[in-house]
Amino acid sequence: MASLREIKGRIDSTQKTKQITSAMEMVSASKMSKAEQNARSFLPYSNKIQEVVANIASNNSDASHPMLEKREVKKTGYLVITSDKGLAGPYNSSILRHLMHTLEERHSSTSEYTIIAIGRVGYEFCKKSNLPVAQSIIGLHDQPNFSEIKELASEAVQMFSDEEIDELNIFYNHYISAISQKATEKKLLPITEIDAQASKSNYEYEPNQEDILAVLLPQYAESLIYGALLDGKASEHAARMTAMRSATDNANELIDDLTLSYNRARQAAITQEITEIIGGVAALE
Repeated sequence: MASLREIKGRIDSTQKTKQITSAMEMVSASKMSKAEQNARSFLPYSNKIQEVVANIASNNSDASHPMLEKREVKKTGYLVITSDKGLAGPYNSSILRHLMHTLEERHSSTSEYTIIAIGRVGYEFCKKSNLPVAQSIIGLHDQPNFSEIKELASEAVQMFSDEEIDELNIFYNHYISAISQKATEKKLLPITEIDAQASKSNYEYEPNQEDILAVLLPQYAESLIYGALLDGKASEHAARMTAMRSATDNANELIDDLTLSYNRARQAAITQEITEIIGGVAALE
């Protein structure tokens, strides 16, 4: 049995760990609230730009753009959103597991795909796994601005326009609630899933619809990337909050168990001392 000093030391260290995890839980809860607000605030812009694109694509059969057209898939791009830090429960592992399953299922060679990594965890995982990484960005803020990922988003869209890749899929954690996030894959390019019923409004376009599509479609694709990033950030903070809450609960249980062990050991030590005293008195008699 461990000594009283050892048990007391474990109780003290666990209490200090609990203070840290409890503080991290509160910080993550605050960040999650802000990230959730950012994701919701971005939806009106995303919905409106989709409405305009859908209006052009569905109401004018003459309007065309390479980003709207399917072509033979020779190479696929995967944009993977993970975090820069750990301590977020299954947030990163669920995405990377889903990515690896997809690669094994769809491809027989690394020449058939390339990775665009957002987040240190995903980037380092891909490098260690010898996966081809075309672009990456790490060190994003907890509440990222579009300017932070605009260059990477533009380059990813340009890779499709230059036919370096023939389709672009995005992997991220979709925020459902504070305790539920889902690993999600969404096809980003070509843009084939625009809701034709998204808009019943009549728009007048100048100079013409094709010129507007040429400007609007890249912006729309970039907005989808940014929207997924905001969604992923809300999921990250929620997952970290849940993980820290679980760690705090585990620390409380461990402290209770250690306190019980400490009291038992202390009682045994006192009983032993009393027994020795009584034995000593009896020997003197």
